[in-house]
Amino acid sequence: MVRLGQNFLADPNLLEAIVADAALDPGDVVLEVGGGEGVLTERLAERAARVHVIEIDEGLREPLGRVVAAHPGVAVVWGDAMKTDLAGLDPAPTAMVANLPYSVATPLILRTIAELPSLSRWTVMVQREIAERLRARPGSRSYGSPSVIVQLSCDVRMLRTVDPAVFNPRPRVESAVLALTRRAAAAPPAVAQLIRDAFAHRRKALPRSLELATRRREQEAEREGRPRPRPRSREIRHAGREALTAMGLPPGIRAEMLTPAQHLELAELLA
Repeated sequence: MVRLGQNFLADPNLLEAIVADAALDPGDVVLEVGGGEGVLTERLAERAARVHVIEIDEGLREPLGRVVAAHPGVAVVWGDAMKTDLAGLDPAPTAMVANLPYSVATPLILRTIAELPSLSRWTVMVQREIAERLRARPGSRSYGSPSVIVQLSCDVRMLRTVDPAVFNPRPRVESAVLALTRRAAAAPPAVAQLIRDAFAHRRKALPRSLELATRRREQEAEREGRPRPRPRSREIRHAGREALTAMGLPPGIRAEMLTPAQHLELAELLA
């Protein structure tokens, strides 16, 4: 049965392979989102000092309860991982290993990078399309703001593709095991916002995309009676063109042609 969009791993060989990929140390503290029936959880508990499981489906209390009873190092947080206070997990996670719910995989990975500086590596099962997007290179159709924001902080590798047959029930999409290794702190919120704005209208030149995205926030602020954001939309387009020229790039370039490092440089110039 599918619970809240989850597809449970049913192949013990793949479960063992994922744990091996994670290369856990006995002192590691693992974050698992979407514990399901606990089949991955119990394997993680045998190799790590602590496992924090976040699970939204209350119908899984019985199987996860059995895992907790057998492994004192496992703690379950019942709730939505996108709303859970990740910084409040104690001890702080050092590794994330999970079969992620596909509907929240991208925002959840971005959130853990930003809010859990203690995390040094991720070994996660995601939809193959998401894996391709997060490791995409400039100029490709899959390359977007998530690619840039993730790659500014992490090295990204797709370890293996996964046949839908290993899940119960069988999903309609292909999956992949993705590995992230942190090499830098998360992009500051202002930098991440500029990157998202650069891709907000990806068919437009980058300065024009910045202008349109800023104008939308200005209009929202006006409707809600809030102060307008700075810089103003009429200023950001000109500033973007000047910054790109200073970087030796054509002012009409699109966001998809800049490398992550160039996006960071642009954001710093605009700041």
